[in-house]
Amino acid sequence: FNILTGNKGSLKDWEKIDPEAATRYGKILSSDHYELKAMGRTGFWSTPHTLRAKAYQHIIHSIESTSTTADLDTYHGIVRKLFGELQTSTHPFPKFMEDGEIPRYCLNKAGLNSVKKILICINHHFLDVSFCPILSALVSLLLHFSEDEAQCFHIICSLVSYTDPKKHYIDRTFLTSRASCMTFGDLANKYCRGIRKLIASSHQNLFEFYSDWIMWIFADLPFTYAIRVLDVYLMEGYKVLYRVALALLSFYKVSVSSRVAHVDDFRQDMKSFVQNVGRHSTINALLQRAFSIQLPTRKELTYLFNANKDALIQKDIHNKSSYQAMDFRAFRSSVVTETEMRVVWAWIPERFALFSPVQLFSTNIHGRRLFSFYSKVEGHDPTVLLLKTEDEDICGAFLSSDWAQKNCDEKGFKFFGTGECFVFTRPVLQISGMSDKSSQNQRYESAPFCTLSTFKFMAGNDETLFIGGDDGHALHLQADLTAGSSEHCDTFESPPLCRGCFKIQSLEVWGIQHSLSVPPLLSQ
Repeated sequence: FNILTGNKGSLKDWEKIDPEAATRYGKILSSDHYELKAMGRTGFWSTPHTLRAKAYQHIIHSIESTSTTADLDTYHGIVRKLFGELQTSTHPFPKFMEDGEIPRYCLNKAGLNSVKKILICINHHFLDVSFCPILSALVSLLLHFSEDEAQCFHIICSLVSYTDPKKHYIDRTFLTSRASCMTFGDLANKYCRGIRKLIASSHQNLFEFYSDWIMWIFADLPFTYAIRVLDVYLMEGYKVLYRVALALLSFYKVSVSSRVAHVDDFRQDMKSFVQNVGRHSTINALLQRAFSIQLPTRKELTYLFNANKDALIQKDIHNKSSYQAMDFRAFRSSVVTETEMRVVWAWIPERFALFSPVQLFSTNIHGRRLFSFYSKVEGHDPTVLLLKTEDEDICGAFLSSDWAQKNCDEKGFKFFGTGECFVFTRPVLQISGMSDKSSQNQRYESAPFCTLSTFKFMAGNDETLFIGGDDGHALHLQADLTAGSSEHCDTFESPPLCRGCFKIQSLEVWGIQHSLSVPPLLSQ
């Protein structure tokens, strides 16, 4: 795994042996951050092997400026203390590794032993790293492009201790790893909704499926794909991993749609798909798909990550064993079945889906007055509204904001709510939500959180209630809750949710048991 790159200690003159690569390296040295990002995305330094190694050293040098790094002597000191003169490891794998497996990535027995030694030294050096399953894959990959174990250790330490608040590289605990996983789940909910529906309706565990998302990249991807992802990851940080995993999920969605009836385990099926991704996409096509996705800003992702972390803390989930899958067996509704509620619950933001649904209002129990509706649901956010018509049509809405915000003035209704709102219908529980008006051909390629005041999500007074308001209301309910209407609505880009005007057979509102605060960006 060792290479000689033309640096101190090299036995060859790299610039003369490979002048074209040397010219490329000169361009790397003279490029700014944005130029290097473009180079990483296009594979500028992908060949030869020595050019990538030198490019990585240059990138890591810039990362060191905001890291508390361990120098090479630190590694040698830890090795002497832990392994003595034998330089071989009989120690158990660190607990931060989930299963004790090291991706081979073409390493021989000696290389795998080096990976284990480096991981044990990382565990000794960073006592606060308690859960980080990707570290073994990162060490295995970076060892290919390091001069020795000490340099590889130094690179990993730079990534672990990176302190720039605008981006990060590695989650250190189950809490932060799971919050990142939930953030990915929220993004997948916006860009790959069909997958969530398939998994939820099959009663398989979404938590377990999405818990593997980062391992799709740094464990399951073939080596030639993984190192191209590593190129952009070192330049751009964690956000790139969201992009690549979403791209993998979008390719998987196409693959699984034709054979879903034969999939008994989506988690294992996804793993197999990623391991054989070459049958479905080239690495260039995968990265092109990844960077065509219009993700939220880093600031918005940070707010969402922190909201998810707060939800985990409130739910007292600090390790894998403390997570319990949602139990819908006791769920009873006059509008939807248990399976349909599983699908709806799979669509709502991850931080709320941790909590069980609680019925707040039902026309069968509380009567048919809009005043009673408001009195039962105000003070609760978010809520899920479920409606069945006398023609047996079923539709509903996820409403992110508290109805207590409703207000009317002389100019008419005051709309409120956030871009997390969506509406849905049965028979197949189709979902409609926010999409970017400038990208009509990419319906879900939009930022999940829209703060533009022109969008109209929720409004109401004592006489009427509206959901959606741009050129038509997705739902319009009257004061006696006996009748309503639905139109095409630009807010959600939704067709009429049921037959235009309808009589209400049953209406319910469900909330969740929580006391979470909504992050500032989401509440605007």
